[in-house]
This record gives sequence, C-alpha cells and structure tokens, in this order.
Amino acid sequence: MAQARTDSPLPVRVVSRSLVKASDTSIKPYVRNLTNLEIPNNSQGTVACVYPRVTTGDFGAVAETFHGRLPSFLNFFFPWAGRIASNAATGRPEIHCFNQGAELLIGEVDVPLGSLDWTLSRRSLRKILMPYGEELLLSVQVLSFACGGFSVAWRSNNLIGDGNTAMRVVMGWTELLRTGTVAGVERDRPALFQPRDPPAYSAEIAEAFRPYEHEKMVNALTVADSTVERLYYIEARDIAGLHEAAKLGGRRRISRVHAFSAYTWKVLASVVAASTRLSEDEKRCGLVLWVDARQRFSSPEMLAAMRNYIGFSCAYVHQEEYAAAILEKRLADVAAMLGEAVQSKDYDANLQDTSDWLEVHKDGYYIETPAIGLGSPTLGQTMWSSFPTNLDFGFGQASLVMPVDDFAERLASGLMLVTARPGGDGSWIVSAEIWRCLAEALEADQQHIFKPLTAEYLGFSNSTSKKIQISRL
Repeated sequence: MAQARTDSPLPVRVVSRSLVKASDTSIKPYVRNLTNLEIPNNSQGTVACVYPRVTTGDFGAVAETFHGRLPSFLNFFFPWAGRIASNAATGRPEIHCFNQGAELLIGEVDVPLGSLDWTLSRRSLRKILMPYGEELLLSVQVLSFACGGFSVAWRSNNLIGDGNTAMRVVMGWTELLRTGTVAGVERDRPALFQPRDPPAYSAEIAEAFRPYEHEKMVNALTVADSTVERLYYIEARDIAGLHEAAKLGGRRRISRVHAFSAYTWKVLASVVAASTRLSEDEKRCGLVLWVDARQRFSSPEMLAAMRNYIGFSCAYVHQEEYAAAILEKRLADVAAMLGEAVQSKDYDANLQDTSDWLEVHKDGYYIETPAIGLGSPTLGQTMWSSFPTNLDFGFGQASLVMPVDDFAERLASGLMLVTARPGGDGSWIVSAEIWRCLAEALEADQQHIFKPLTAEYLGFSNSTSKKIQISRL
C-alpha cells in the first residue's frame, strides 16, 4: 500500500466501460454553436467528488444507480451526450448533439483512500482520473476503493462551459436523484456574446491577452523548479476570523472571498518584499480574480438571459501594487480595494469586447496576459466556495469536491482553486500551483490559515473492507 503514496498509477480494474444515451427520443438532434468566449477553452477538465464510505447498500448499488439513472439525467443535459467536431466550413469546433452517448466507467481500486497522499493532487485526485476520448463531452468515472469509499469523476471539456456550468452538472445529478427532476436547465440557450459587425473593442481588452507562443514563455525547467502543487484545508473559524478582520472600520459588505484574497495577497507581498533579487522599484505583485459574470451585468435583459445560462461567462479582474503598499495597508483596506475592483468592472462591455477581440484574433491561441507570469509575480484565484455542495445522492455525503484541470506547464503565475467542503461545515479546500517560496510562507505563517490536507481530515480510512462483486455490470 505504500506504493499508493507515490506518483505511480493506481491499480484500477475497469469493470465496465459503456456509452449511455439520453432516454428521451423526442429530443431532436442539433448542432450547438460555440461562442468566441468558449472556443479558446478546448481542454479537458474534471470535477472530482470523493466519498469516504457507502452509507446505504454497497458499491454495487452505486454502480446500478449510475447505469439506471444516467439516461434520464442526459435528458436534462443533452449536449453532454454529444461529440466535439469541426465545422466543415470554418474548421472551428462545434458540438454535435446527436445523442451519441456519454461514457460511463465503473472500476475497482485495490487500495484504501487513506493510503493516498492527500497533500498533493498528483498523488491523490489526479490518480483517480482515467483517460477518455478527446471528442467526448462527458465521461463519468466511478471507482470503488478497498476501504469501502468511492469516487465520482465528472470529466468533460471546458468548451461546453465554465466552473458554474460544471457544478450545475454535478449538482444536477444530486438534484435528479433526490427530487426526480432538474430545475432551471434550458435546452435552447440564448444567442449571447455574438461579435459585432465590424468588431470593436477597447484598449484595455487589447492588452488583456497575449499569444501563447514558445519564445514568449518562461522555459519549462524554470517553471518546474520554482513551483509546487499543494492541497490545503482552511477551517471555518479561520475564514470567519479573516472576514471579521476585513470588516474593521464598518465595512460590512466585504465578502469572505475578498477577505481571503486580501490575506493571500499580503502573504505574497511579504515574499516579494523580502526578495534580494529585486530592486525596490521591481518589488510589485499582482492578484487575478476570476469572476462569474452571470449576476453582474447591468442590463436587465442580460441578467434575465443569464439566469440559467449554460456556457462560459467569466471575466478576470487584475490588480497590481507595490509590495510595500500592500503590507502597509490593513487587511480591511486591501479587501475593500479588491471588492471595489470587482464591483466597478463593466461586465457587459468587457465580455462583448472580448468576443469582438477574439473574432479578430480567432486564428491564434491566446492567454490572459497576467497568467503568463512575466514581470511582477501574479497569483490567480478561482473561487468555487459559493457553490452549494450537497453531493449526497443517496449513498452518503462526499468529503471532497475539487476541479482538476491541466495547468499549463509553461505558465509562471500562481493559481489557487478554492472549494467549499461538502456538507456545509463552512470550511474550504484549496488546490494550489504556486511558487515554492509562497507555499513555505503560507505554511509558516503564525495564523496557520493554510493546513496540509490529510486523509484523517477527510475521514478516509486506511483499512480494507469486504470486497463487493460488481463484475455482472
């Protein structure tokens, strides 16, 4: 079992691998065209859910539930039973919603969840992911473990939507199993973010993206040598403490997210300020916050259209400051600055201008300028902590839900993905790809906000239980 705590693959035995089609034969086949905001996101992504034990029945019942209910689930999420294809005229990707079928994989892992190293994603979450066809929109991978726990990996392609969309799918499964239906899923989504004729965009948008080109990136060895990946947990009382500190001076509207972001920015600023490799004029650092724009449009028409929007609707907010200035400010002042930056952004104009800019530059591959990591150290944050996380679909509550994406190996910026721990106890779990020096600073900080994730914290057992025969599936 010690082998499970290394980078070696897990001993997965695939019991069954099949294509599952939507059961509603009245749904007509159609082609789903992608917006300019979605086309650049042609990469596989995953939402991984891990359950410490089966509380009702056994894993055989879990597998039967997926076999039996996935066809009706795909009636609500019909494009996920389709395929990624290229438009014959333009060569650009589109989705053929012809009910070709989503993939369902059932497998067994002959090690307990507690034997995995949960401080590192590559030794835990990434090891439970099985490869699948690049043309598929959904591969649901359900694995049982020797301790009696199980995992469900909802693997898809980011072309079909952002984090909000990904969680709609995961939560939709729970909703279907608990209520018999999925509310608020629109089959015919509105035609939004279409480029104008002629395209028009601001100078800000023109500076917001850069080509992802070999000669303009930090070399891979330098990135690999300076960055580390970590899984942390943050207790509810520590989040509450940061929130209270950020509300000093009567700032009642400061969110927990902005309090957390202010804290991490201040820690990064302390690392930059202590650097002996930078001149005083170079000691600057930045923060990028990814924002779901669905409820941030000023147009009433857009707000109504985006209420149940399935697709990509994210913008980023970038702030950069001298490290000394960040350190001089109170946490409350930094949090207020971040909150104001998020609130003041014109999301209507930003996403429309981005669509127009991408229309002009549709033949290249571009990435957000601060994410490249040139110049001042920049930390990006994607917050999934506000999503509801009741993931009990009849067999117990999950201990962990986390997006698992392929980080671009040449990016020299840092990134944190933050989710709420399922069950609603108020704690967060963080997946981080950050500089080694920042990880050391976070872990050594006297407040002990960031704690290494462990099997014990997640409730994962290191013992084995009675093996369930599921080969008949």
